[in-house]
Amino acid sequence: MIAEDLFERCTNIEIKLAYLEDFIKELQKAALEHEKKIDALSAENRALRRKLDEIAENGSAPMPHTRPPHY
Repeated sequence: MIAEDLFERCTNIEIKLAYLEDFIKELQKAALEHEKKIDALSAENRALRRKLDEIAENGSAPMPHTRPPHY
């Protein structure tokens, strides 16, 4: 009786461990995807900042304030 209970407990622990391992793999995938997106957004932000700095340095004339075409 005790051996059967111990076997059942071990089996339950192994099942939970398998689920946890799968969950950790999914979390790692999500973290890597987020890291790639953050890197891409950071690169885009740097490019936009450089572009704004270029406009500020080179453009002595103010930017035109025109309405967008959807107005």
